[in-house]
Amino acid sequence: MSSLAEPSASRAPSRSPARSPGPPRCGGERRSYAADADADPGTAQESQFKSVDLNHVIKLLEEPNSSNLERQLKILKKVVKRFENGLPLKDLAQIFEILNLCAEKLTEQQAFIEPVCELIKLCGLPFQKNKLSDEVSYSLTVSKSIAQLGYQPTSPNYKIQMAELGGLAETLVLSLALVENQLPEKLWVLKALQYLSSSGVNCRLMLKAQAASRLCVRLNDSDPSGQLIFRSSEILWNLLESTSKEEVVNQLSSLECVHALKEVFVYLLMHGFRNYDRQLRNDLLVIATLVAENPAAPMIESGFTKQLIVLATFTEVKIPNPLVKGLKLTYSYEDFELKKLLFNVIGVLSKDPCAAQLLSENDVMPALLYYVKPNQKPGFHDWSAAQYEELQLHAIAILASVAPLLLDKYLSCQANTLLLLFLEWCIGQDPFFSQGNSFHGTGGRGSKLAQMRYSLRVLRSVVSVCDDAVNLNLCDQGAISQLLDILQYAANKSKEKEDAILLEIQADILFILSTLCENDLHRKELFGYEGVDILIPFMQMDPNKLYSGLGHSRLLFSALDCLWSCVIGCYIAEDSFLEKQGIFLLLDLLALKQKNLCNIILGILLEFCDNPKTTSHISTWRGEKDQTAANLLIQLWRQEELELGVRRDQYGRIVDMKRPIVSSFQKQQEVISMPANCPSFAIVEIAENIRAKLYSLLCKLGFENLPGLSAKDFVTLAIIRRYLDFKTGEVWSELCAELKEEFRPVTSDEEALKVISEVSEDVGGMVAALQTEMLESQQHQELREEEKAYTKIHSIHKQREMVNKSWENFLTRTSNYEALKKAKRLQEKSIEASRSKSKSQNVAVHSTDIKGLGTTIGSGRLVTVESTPPHLVGGPLADTDVALRKLSVHGGALKKIKRVKILDSFKKNSISVK
Repeated sequence: MSSLAEPSASRAPSRSPARSPGPPRCGGERRSYAADADADPGTAQESQFKSVDLNHVIKLLEEPNSSNLERQLKILKKVVKRFENGLPLKDLAQIFEILNLCAEKLTEQQAFIEPVCELIKLCGLPFQKNKLSDEVSYSLTVSKSIAQLGYQPTSPNYKIQMAELGGLAETLVLSLALVENQLPEKLWVLKALQYLSSSGVNCRLMLKAQAASRLCVRLNDSDPSGQLIFRSSEILWNLLESTSKEEVVNQLSSLECVHALKEVFVYLLMHGFRNYDRQLRNDLLVIATLVAENPAAPMIESGFTKQLIVLATFTEVKIPNPLVKGLKLTYSYEDFELKKLLFNVIGVLSKDPCAAQLLSENDVMPALLYYVKPNQKPGFHDWSAAQYEELQLHAIAILASVAPLLLDKYLSCQANTLLLLFLEWCIGQDPFFSQGNSFHGTGGRGSKLAQMRYSLRVLRSVVSVCDDAVNLNLCDQGAISQLLDILQYAANKSKEKEDAILLEIQADILFILSTLCENDLHRKELFGYEGVDILIPFMQMDPNKLYSGLGHSRLLFSALDCLWSCVIGCYIAEDSFLEKQGIFLLLDLLALKQKNLCNIILGILLEFCDNPKTTSHISTWRGEKDQTAANLLIQLWRQEELELGVRRDQYGRIVDMKRPIVSSFQKQQEVISMPANCPSFAIVEIAENIRAKLYSLLCKLGFENLPGLSAKDFVTLAIIRRYLDFKTGEVWSELCAELKEEFRPVTSDEEALKVISEVSEDVGGMVAALQTEMLESQQHQELREEEKAYTKIHSIHKQREMVNKSWENFLTRTSNYEALKKAKRLQEKSIEASRSKSKSQNVAVHSTDIKGLGTTIGSGRLVTVESTPPHLVGGPLADTDVALRKLSVHGGALKKIKRVKILDSFKKNSISVK
């Protein structure tokens, strides 16, 4: 006999139980058992559990709690233990008598909660019977006992938990098959499922029983009350929110489910007149949209796709379809939501290539282009200004998804012209105050930025297809010049206040220009000077903004891509970029050493090196601390090898002579035989890091006479210079390994391979020896410079000692007369020793003593010069009689000749000159 474990899942609040309102107590004789229920539990517990006297338990529970609470709880535990395998049918009446007594005591003693719960759990076990006739004999008792469960004071949460544990939700879903043709019973089951679906556990149980599929298939069943659709859709929503959306959608993706969804949606659309009907219709459309996202859903086969497309466009274009004949949407909020949901469905369907034909046949393109025009006054087409703007932005956003699929329709509708005119209006001075209330209008309140943003998205999605006809049509209408004007407009706006939308607009324009100008010299010339002037500020972006989260990083990459596509290859634009010191700006960005920037900047610099003027700009550049470009490139090489795990010693020299530049990842790869048209690891590795670009760029600069390099840089440069040789050796090494894996080469081939391997290893050894020689030379140079430094320091110290000694001698002479005399004698001896030993007759001999000298030190470099008479130099005294007529130089000294009279007054004016 099946058990009923769970209490009633009623929404009624919990209340204290009373015996009088509930069903009467179950009747039946009270049976006596051999042993007293209050016996001591210390011994023979198993036998005591089997001999519990239920009548004694009931009598004990009827006593007041305060007197024997501990005893009552102990006996209840024995009862639970006694019937742990199930309740006998013959004892069911007494068990529920005990349960009722415990329930009455809950209001006074919370300690009875646990025994009540344990007794209720026993009801979940199969009932026990002694005879085959027990089921019939005790049927009335069982029914009354089970009715008692509904009066137990458990909380609603507890009831839901018990329902979850018992799997009630899954059982109810399976029971729907039994009441398919019984509408009242089916609605009661759906009501219960609707209540149970508020629990995530129950939703998972329902999903396990295929609830989504079972409910959706019967959506179209007859139901005058409308509760069937309402409750089923509510349950489906709860399943989508509380369980795996993918699993729910998979259950709803059968042909029967999609067909039922279609029929119910169309019925509510055509016949629903209440606000409630419109809301339910929109809810079902959301569910249908989720189903349409599943590529396996038979939306096209069921005809639902075509119906949705027709409904989405019938107000903009006239389509002869019976579905929309006489159909007219009101301008209520629910119909406005329906219009947006239908636009959204178009976007979802555009992801399915099979739906492209239906989109084209039902004029989706002209319907969406209907909104690509300047906004009119409020009340346009009976929508409010805010509603129309929201529909407009939504339509243009969907156009970005649809346009790449329908390029023929796009061209035939002159969409490029409409978009360019619309963009011209966006940067015009026409007064327009955007509402900015919708998702698509975010950030565009009071401006036309939202309209500009989504129009540029359309152009971006169209040009990215790289269709020559579309791109040519766009350029023929002056799109490049107009896009540059819009880019300048957005850049100026961004200077006032930077936000994510303005940055996105600029990035999209740069992408469109890159796509249009790539591989077309004429379009690059149209980009020309004006484009270069606009690009330069992007290269001067503050590096700190790259991680602001607004989109500066994407904008910088778009600008670099535009530089590569629109400038390189056009000498006019290249020269303009060089004149504006663009190479310096690129090297400044490269000096940031950011991994994501280095690769693209090195590629741009390499392309620029085809212009002969570029290498001089690279060589002239100086970074922080007077860093040169060669030093920067070598530092990037070392950083790249460190990340790749290439083995080098502490001085940067080669460690592995056989495979000098192999990364740690390459060493871990096993030898795999590959077809000749598949690149090996050594070849693939070239494209996965920047070493090849660094090598090529240094080849352009030359490996000789590079300024600003240290000994460590020269050691690394020796490796870079041989990069191509080392890479060739890698390829040969892989080739040898593959050959040995597949077969044994003949003797001549084996010898040739051995010689090739030895040559590669010899190159590695030669480079290692050169590196060692460089380091030793650098060490000797450092030693010589160190010796020079020490010699200079020694001479400085010696000079200081001589000065100090001279000063000490000077102090000694001035403070000690005997020392002065001794110094005088030494001076005289020195003078005498310096005189010539041969006597000349015509040479005047001067005395070394200065008469009247009153100092205590030797004479310094002082001479006494008498004032020159004025008549020798001119002036008012030139004719005085004291003029000197002639001076004679003899023996190196000045002498006065005869008739020259020196006045004492002039002697008094003599001065000393140092």
